This record gives sequence, C-alpha cells and structure tokens, in this order.
Amino acid sequence: MTRKLFISLPVSNVAASVAFYEAIGMTQDPAFPSSENGAAMNWGDAVSFMLVSHDAFRGITSKAIADTHAVTANLFALSMDSRDAVDAIFKAALATGGREVHGVEDEGFMYSVGFEDPDGHGFGPFHMDATAIPA
Repeated sequence: MTRKLFISLPVSNVAASVAFYEAIGMTQDPAFPSSENGAAMNWGDAVSFMLVSHDAFRGITSKAIADTHAVTANLFALSMDSRDAVDAIFKAALATGGREVHGVEDEGFMYSVGFEDPDGHGFGPFHMDATAIPA
C-alpha cells in the first residue's frame, strides 16, 4: 500500500484558500469534491493539504482553533526542484494573499524563503543541493 499524508488546516474561506493553493502549484484532488466545508489540495502524490472551514474543523477536534496570525501552529518545508522554483512559489504566494515571513536565506547548499498563507499557516519552500553540503 502506498502511504499518503493528509494535513488538515483550518481556513476562514475555503474558496479563497483553494485559489491560493492552486496559485502556488497545488492541484485539487478529484477524489474529494470541494465544498464550502473543505477541499483537498495535492502536493505531489504523497501529501494532501485538507483545507477545512472553521465550522467543519470544530467538528473534528474539541480544542480551540489556533489563531495562526498570532501564534505558530506549524511550519511546512516544501522541497523544490530549483532555486528558480523557490522564487516562483514565493512570488505566487505573495501575489495571491500570502505574507512574507522571511526573505531569501542562501546557505550555498540550501536556498529558502518563508511565507504564510492567508490564514497564517507557515511554509518554507527550499532547494537543497546535496552535492554542495559542507563536509
């Protein structure tokens, strides 16, 4: 059996979140029809971000939903194929309602940036060149 990771994120507006995640290169999973309650966005074949409305999210947990504009609940590192791909996803995120967390960090072997989606969930796309890692 192929294993897959599903990450549920509470979002304030499912449709706006779908547009944001599509803009940064994710695709809607046709196995999970989108509704006002949620949508599944694929990051490759093994990871899906389940965008869940606050009302629906309250139905799957008894805990309060974190205000991720005020506190950090998670940070997702997204591996990219190149430095240009890191720059492209960062520009797309900012153009569709995302917020810069930090600009370019260039360690030589690793290149990254940081942004938040419109709901404050943190992402750090990066490109790593394993052949350039210092000994």
